Amino acid sequence: MLHTTHTPIETEQLAADFAATLQGGEVIALFGDLGAGKTAFVRGLARGLGINAPVSSPTYAIVQEYRKDARAGAGIVSTLIHFDMYRVTTWADLESCGFFDYLNSGAVLAIEWSENIAEVLPKNAVRVKIECGTAEDERVVTLPSP
Repeated sequence: MLHTTHTPIETEQLAADFAATLQGGEVIALFGDLGAGKTAFVRGLARGLGINAPVSSPTYAIVQEYRKDARAGAGIVSTLIHFDMYRVTTWADLESCGFFDYLNSGAVLAIEWSENIAEVLPKNAVRVKIECGTAEDERVVTLPSP
C-alpha cells in the first residue's frame, strides 16, 4: 500500500500509526536510499510503541535498544531494537551485534539498510520501502497491506 508524506513529521506519524498494528516479534526491514527517511520512520515506530527515548541512526554502533518507560502505560510491545546495517559486510558482523539473538526476543526489530542483509532476513519480515518523491521533503512509503 503506497503512502505519500510531505514532511519528516508526517513520515513519523505514518510509522506511529503502523506501530499500533504490531504485536511484538516483528522484523521491520527498511529499504531506501541515504536520506530517504528510514530513521524518521523508526522514530515514529518508537513513538507509536510508547517509547519516549530520542531515536537516532545507530550507524557506528550498529544496534540500539529502546525500552518503553514503565510509566508509558500498558501495551503489547515494550522493546524496539534498531539496527543500521549500512556497515555490515560479513556474517561475523551480524553475529557480533547480536542480530540472530534478537530475532527470537519478542521485541520489534527495525532494520535500516536491509538491502545489505537481505539473504538472512526472515521470510515473514515486514518489508517497508521508502523513496524520495518529486518534492524535497516528499516521501513515498510502501507498507504491506493490512
